Amino acid sequence: MIKGPALLFLICCAAASGQTFYRDLVPVLQRHCQECHRPGEIGSFPLTTYAQARPWAAAIKAAVLSRKMPPWFADPRHGKFSNERVLSELETAALVRWADGGAKEGSKSDAPPAREFVDGWNIPKPDIVLTMSKPFAVPAEGSINYQYMRVPTGFTDDKWIQMAEVRPSARGVVHHVVVLIRKPDSHAALGGAEELASPGSVLTIYTPGMVPDVWKPGQAKRVPAGSDLIFQIHYTANGKATEDVTKIGLVFAKEQVHEQVLTVAPLNRKFRIPPGDANHPVSAEFRLPVTGKLVSLFPHMHLRGKDFSYKAVLPDGSERILLSVPRYDFNWQLSYKVAAQDSLPAGTRIICEAHFDNSINNRFNPDPKAEVRWGQQSWEEMMIGFADFAVPYNGRRE
Repeated sequence: MIKGPALLFLICCAAASGQTFYRDLVPVLQRHCQECHRPGEIGSFPLTTYAQARPWAAAIKAAVLSRKMPPWFADPRHGKFSNERVLSELETAALVRWADGGAKEGSKSDAPPAREFVDGWNIPKPDIVLTMSKPFAVPAEGSINYQYMRVPTGFTDDKWIQMAEVRPSARGVVHHVVVLIRKPDSHAALGGAEELASPGSVLTIYTPGMVPDVWKPGQAKRVPAGSDLIFQIHYTANGKATEDVTKIGLVFAKEQVHEQVLTVAPLNRKFRIPPGDANHPVSAEFRLPVTGKLVSLFPHMHLRGKDFSYKAVLPDGSERILLSVPRYDFNWQLSYKVAAQDSLPAGTRIICEAHFDNSINNRFNPDPKAEVRWGQQSWEEMMIGFADFAVPYNGRRE
């Protein structure tokens, strides 16, 4: 990573060339920003036109210099991820000098073709859209228990899912959505820990800033015939009463599936975080029953979450850090898509290690004097290390 004098040199070079919005910024914004910063998406303002971007020039400069934006928290020393959101030093220099040089517009003819998106989706047009049967009324204040919305699929045969995207209608009050596959013969408690931890039960997860699940050709998740989807939704009141209707768009696999993607969820429900503890450790682990390729990792904690890491301990005793998130951010819970899907042998232990900051120095801490345990609400805590694996599929049901 270029820093100090070298970065200053790049910024000066960018200044000499006279940065303009359409020639120099639009390509950067298309690659790294417009996924969220466009009309109807989670970004607080769109960045598709000069008129939209110009008022935010100083804020854009500050955000990229502090690396607050684009949001990305993985330690670059461990693992490579296909959805990495990191600006190059040249891209950072271009954004900074554009702001410092008067945020000039330039000629529209210098811009590349507009990036195309399917209206209302970040995935291609879904083959099917499944929606809650009725709106859920979110009050202006108070805590709201997890809601479990049963959404029938109507599938008369097994469906292989290549892509999945969850879309709440009222994002401001939706903290997360876990979409569970409930098979016709399931007797597990609805949305309980038993169902959550069962491989094959989780279809996809939504959190603000999360990219949709798109699996490689030949890899997919299976929804058995007759299954329902369960939307486990955590609503959070934001001071204004509203209604939400969450939906999910699914794209079916168009080619033969050779590997079934399964989600595992190592979790720890037995921790107690003492009052004032600034670095309380909590761990969980899962042992792979079969050989599989690591597809993605998604750490989940609440407001006291400080850091999170995944480590693989192979049967021969060798160890490898799969992901390290040294500064966990509750407001940007990201899934990290593995670039090179290396196989891990059966018997490999996936060890998740996290730390929680329950001290007064944590500005997000709801109550430093409280002993904190597992709970659904944000002022309580969770420790879950979601991980997706692709395992060989031979035509038989798991």
